Amino acid sequence: MKLALASLLVAPAVAFAPSGSFGARRSAMQMSTEASTEAKSFAKLPASVKPGVVTGQALSDLLDAAKDQGYAIPGVNIVGTGSINACMEAAAKYGGPIMVTFSKGGGQFIAGKAADNTDDAACIAGAIAGAKHVREVAHLYGVPVVLHTDHCQKAWLPWIDGLLAASEEYFKEHGEPLFSSHMLDLSEESLEENIGICKEYMEKFAKVNILLEFELGVTGGEEDGVDNSDVDSSRLYTQPEEVWYAYQQLSEVPNAMFTCAASFGNVHGVYAPGNVDLQPVILHNSQAYIKEKLGSSDDKPMRFVFHGGSGSSPEDIKYAITAGVIKMNIDTDTQWAFWDGIRAYEAKHHDYLQAQIGNPDGADKPNKKYYDPRMALRAGEEAMAARLCQAADDLNCVNVLN
Repeated sequence: MKLALASLLVAPAVAFAPSGSFGARRSAMQMSTEASTEAKSFAKLPASVKPGVVTGQALSDLLDAAKDQGYAIPGVNIVGTGSINACMEAAAKYGGPIMVTFSKGGGQFIAGKAADNTDDAACIAGAIAGAKHVREVAHLYGVPVVLHTDHCQKAWLPWIDGLLAASEEYFKEHGEPLFSSHMLDLSEESLEENIGICKEYMEKFAKVNILLEFELGVTGGEEDGVDNSDVDSSRLYTQPEEVWYAYQQLSEVPNAMFTCAASFGNVHGVYAPGNVDLQPVILHNSQAYIKEKLGSSDDKPMRFVFHGGSGSSPEDIKYAITAGVIKMNIDTDTQWAFWDGIRAYEAKHHDYLQAQIGNPDGADKPNKKYYDPRMALRAGEEAMAARLCQAADDLNCVNVLN
């Protein structure tokens, strides 16, 4: 898991009416009205939330349900169809939603490390291919799935531009974006530049009903090309005033949906107990500050997300959820689980994996059914899914659909 808390912030009176220039067959408002009269797919969720990929109003409704009912959705980094399927398999088992998360490097891996990556071509094509895979099979698992992308720093914005172009094209044909949400991590820039760039992208995202997740403060550690191992520790803790500033600025964008990664000591990777000083009280303080500024009666006016949760104590996780955390990112622990499943498979069948022919059952016995790549990969999927079921339990995300 990862250790940086992101606060999912959504502007008041969020609307989902897309710009007519995108040629949607139905306006988002019409779709929302139609959804309100539809039969519910899940007893514990709004009618707008259906099995398969969730975007726009349905995504907002799903996140509100998580906040109101006190659970957080696992947001899992993936690297291929195997880990994607493990996510959805786990969600079907624990009875809750799942966020499938593509990193820039993960997208490139899906396209193939030997593919031409000039101008991020492979990073873009791989993430799009993965998203289309999810859209083809997600409904078969019977759970809501959020298609998300992870940390994108300033130098990587062309990657997001490519994914946004794909969503714009998808929106023209289907009335919804290809991806549900994107994260921009401009925390290395000044607060003003960070939010200024985010606001520019929010204006683009809002036209096609994409949610923006942004980061304030820095998630420590290293993950998938983003290395903050040596960052000043003071930058690991976001101040409520910074979150309020971002909220004000992004709320000026019509139809905006946005989230904020407000760090509270979070660090990517896994560390021995005592090596990470999490302060989830920052989230509670931020809620109180925003509530006062808004003059709101809502004790949790903002949605938070938790980055860098590997090794976090169940107490810290649950305390963060009470502050409005509705998603926690998971990567390090699921990477280990996938590998550990493969390792255990090799250990169990070691003597059948040393040659194509010949094993303890006889010198002429074939071993094909053991070295078939699907066997070891399936063991990895099963182990990853089991670890995600454990994570869902920590996040109170079990049996939250029906």
